[in-house]
Amino acid sequence: MSDTSPADDEEYAVVLDFLAHGRSDGRGYGDGPLAYAVSTDRFTLYELSLAPDADISILDRVRIRPDFEAGIDRGREVGYDDLSDGARSELDYVIEDVVDDEEQRFVDFYNDAQPISLRLHQLNLLPGIGDKLRDNILDERKRGPFESFADIEDRVDGLHNPREVVVERILEEIREDDLKYQNFVRS
Repeated sequence: MSDTSPADDEEYAVVLDFLAHGRSDGRGYGDGPLAYAVSTDRFTLYELSLAPDADISILDRVRIRPDFEAGIDRGREVGYDDLSDGARSELDYVIEDVVDDEEQRFVDFYNDAQPISLRLHQLNLLPGIGDKLRDNILDERKRGPFESFADIEDRVDGLHNPREVVVERILEEIREDDLKYQNFVRS
């Protein structure tokens, strides 16, 4: 018997752009409606082929795993460069919303981050966090777990806006497909 429930296998994405007539770049224009979306768990980018009568709009939250939401015929993972301009412009806002909606998940990253190697720590992958700031974070979390982004900012000297630091790293991991280490994006 498995220890995971069916809900543990569910994954959702937020629609970044909806193209009623498909791509306009000559690669399948008129093939039917499609949408671009980003998953809220693994931050994977998707191109979703939609049924002609699909009731899906920008910023809708749709199920993508274990099976697609009604109205989505099929989907495939895509890279940042494959997104439409509209999807790219929405991505920053959607990532900010996900981080806000799931604040504890990202606060727990600060609580649980571990060394990657003898010389590199997961915290060092965050923008603006060098060895000194990393050590300050590690010292403060020994005193007790962080409760919120505000708690992190209050307790760690020199770390301003820990929420924005996480958002910036997620976006960097989405945009750059050749990063050696990733904290948040998984395909």
